[in-house]
Amino acid sequence: MSDEERRDSLADQAAAWVPPWERPRPSAPTTSPAEAEAESSDAAAGEPAEPVAPRETSEPGEPGESAEPIEAAEPVVPVEAVVPAEPIVSGEPVVPVEAVVPEVDVPAEAGASRGAPRREPVGRRRPAVVPEPAPELPDAELRGALEAILLVVDEPVSELVLAQVLEQPAERIGPVLDEIAAGYTAAGNGFELRRAAGGWRLYTRPEYATYVERFVLDGQSVRLTQAALETLAVVAYKQPVTRSRISAIRGVNCDGVIRTLVTRGLVEECGTESDSGAFLYRTTTLFLEKLGLNTVDELPPLAPFLPDDVEELADATR
Repeated sequence: MSDEERRDSLADQAAAWVPPWERPRPSAPTTSPAEAEAESSDAAAGEPAEPVAPRETSEPGEPGESAEPIEAAEPVVPVEAVVPAEPIVSGEPVVPVEAVVPEVDVPAEAGASRGAPRREPVGRRRPAVVPEPAPELPDAELRGALEAILLVVDEPVSELVLAQVLEQPAERIGPVLDEIAAGYTAAGNGFELRRAAGGWRLYTRPEYATYVERFVLDGQSVRLTQAALETLAVVAYKQPVTRSRISAIRGVNCDGVIRTLVTRGLVEECGTESDSGAFLYRTTTLFLEKLGLNTVDELPPLAPFLPDDVEELADATR
């Protein structure tokens, strides 16, 4: 018999073999009613009853049962004889089981009770890798980068935003900007770097304002009318203020002017008055940017511009 036929026959025997613990147990003999009456009559007559043979079982160790195993109908074939010890040669490489089956998360309690070593669970979040901080730029390179950004911004930019863009500590940005501003002032350039609206931006110097106005306003009309400028001044110095209060100060209805200022982004709503429920208005960041101010506290005082008889005018309006 060849090796292949021998392997096939052993495989068939192994496939058809049923373990003893899975085989059906022999059914217990049933006793008919006539036999039961005969046995009871024999017992009454004093005849000794036939000894009961112990029940055969495939699982020894139970009380009152035989410990002899049931003979298998077919010979038991060891697994080593069915599965060859040599690996099957195929065209694909043999992949180890450890590379295919991932490690299973075993709870600490279960592993301790079974004596199994604890493994790293599959899918557990590993601690986040903290990125290394960017290297600090040299002072000259940082200064140049700040100047390049400030030349292209269309609104004041804060130190925090500059630090995030350049990936540098925020505490380095402020001193460098102060140094740049001082350098522009010392050099007498036609522009300067100053704080405005909570950020930094380049502005032309006041002494060159006439030349800038001639270039910008040549052939153009003033954007804001006199009424809009007056209304904007009232809002700037009295904010937050209602429309009725603005109209009372100016002496005319200012609803249309307020809508114009809101549309152009110079004035915005900031809540309602608690007593009347009227809307309150204040100046915006764009207003500070256009005037080159950092806060409204930098507005010039009104006392030098007030008339001498302001108290008489106030009494006349009452």
